[in-house]
Order: sequence, then structure tokens, then C-alpha cells
Amino acid sequence: MPMDARDIERMIKAALPDAEVVIRDLAGDGNHYAATVVSESFRGKSRVQQHQIVYQSLQGQMGGVLHALALQTGVPEK
Repeated sequence: MPMDARDIERMIKAALPDAEVVIRDLAGDGNHYAATVVSESFRGKSRVQQHQIVYQSLQGQMGGVLHALALQTGVPEK
């Protein structure tokens, strides 16, 4: 069963309440998404650390229910 974009956004925001999250379904199949996540929590962290935080928020769904997620992360501009 594919994962809904709203569920992905909800899981990310549960872990990063201040995050601005934009999810796009890349293939229209509910399995291939792109996400842009901007959060103050990322400040001072490497890109790898930022991505790890997002993947942890998905609670093991990556590679299973959620097949592919192209991820862009960043911090808010001041």
C-alpha cells in the first residue's frame, strides 16, 4: 500500500514541529516523493545529519511502504 503525502508531512512535523515541509509526488504512484524540509533544528548540522533526522522521523518507512524520497533540507533564512 503506498504512503500518502499527508502522512509523510505529518510524521516529519511530529519530529520537527517548526519545520516547513513541502511534499511532491514525483511519479503519481504514491511511492516516489520529493520533500523539502526547512527547520531551525538543522542549524549547525551537516547535510547528512539533517537527512538522518528526517529519515528517523519516518520511523522505518523508508525502503518499505515509502519506496523513494528525494530530500532537500535547509535552515530558515534570517
